Amino acid sequence: MNENVKTAPEQESEYLVEVNNLVKWFPIKSSFFRRTIGHVRAVDGVSFKIKRGQTMGLVGESGCGKTTVGRTILRLIDRTSGEVKIGGRDIFALSREELRLMRPEIQIIFQDPYSSLSPRIPVGEIIGEAVREHNIVPPEEFDDYISRVMRACGLQEYHKDRYPHEFSGGQRQRICIARALALNPEFIVCDEPVSALDVSIQAQIINLLKQLQKNFGFTYLFISHDLSVVEHISDTVGVMYLGNLVEYAPTDSVFKHPLHPYTVALFSAIPVPDPDAKVNRIVLQGSLPSPVNPPTGCKFHTRCDRCMDICRCAVPEWREIEPEHWCACHLYNGKEEQERAEKALRRDRDSGALNERKKTEETIL
Repeated sequence: MNENVKTAPEQESEYLVEVNNLVKWFPIKSSFFRRTIGHVRAVDGVSFKIKRGQTMGLVGESGCGKTTVGRTILRLIDRTSGEVKIGGRDIFALSREELRLMRPEIQIIFQDPYSSLSPRIPVGEIIGEAVREHNIVPPEEFDDYISRVMRACGLQEYHKDRYPHEFSGGQRQRICIARALALNPEFIVCDEPVSALDVSIQAQIINLLKQLQKNFGFTYLFISHDLSVVEHISDTVGVMYLGNLVEYAPTDSVFKHPLHPYTVALFSAIPVPDPDAKVNRIVLQGSLPSPVNPPTGCKFHTRCDRCMDICRCAVPEWREIEPEHWCACHLYNGKEEQERAEKALRRDRDSGALNERKKTEETIL
């Protein structure tokens, strides 16, 4: 484990992770002939960048594609299309051997600390297995190295010989963090790492992740549905809805001045500790549409209280509304985009296609 904070060479990009138009569709097979009869559009054109040593929070309701984004970025599952660069390398252009050699640099902390640890292997071996595989340290330094990693994560040296079932949920998550930390990675995907823990333990794990980032310069993609946790740990925040990123901005900007109607509704659900405070709670009507047959135009228009005719037929452009604040919403279209979308709307009205779309959406809902 490198005791020094990692610093990027001057010629390297300030962005460690660059995702461009990432798409991941899961095929739906028929019962008998196993033909592909449709697709679950889990991730449908997501783009963002993460600066070195920073944390990007990824939020959204269950089923919006957050976890699929994290796993696809690490090539734990294959993409349908799009580009992912980590440290300037196109991860999907790597051969199997090149990817194996890169694995120590890109790690993941899974959501469930109970199912992500083998019950038959002692903790010391769980943390050290990949260290041996990738020759992170010489054999004579192995035991001392594992002890240092465990201490950095709040575990004791005598825990090496114990098994996962002997630990609490918070301690198990520390073991998962130590397993990732032991490989000295640059980038870690944290897939809802505290959602299965008590609130008091959540704070300990979040503080541990922040301290490790400060000490070793890690870059995180932090996936969560807990907005208060994301606000506490993240430098930037991306909001996902039905496979698409609808808003992306620095944390202060997106929490103080959300632009997309979905983000506004999502943030209105954050609990306020003052019982006398007036809260403008926005309750979305209906349920999340099916990713198998998503609505046309803006996918959020079936639940949006600010929906316009243009939203039903035209996909909003991903654009920078304010400095470093990106949003995909027709409310912020420029004049040129508005005219182009209105022309499309008139074509739909003339052909009667808009009425057919409405009938289809009503059937789905």
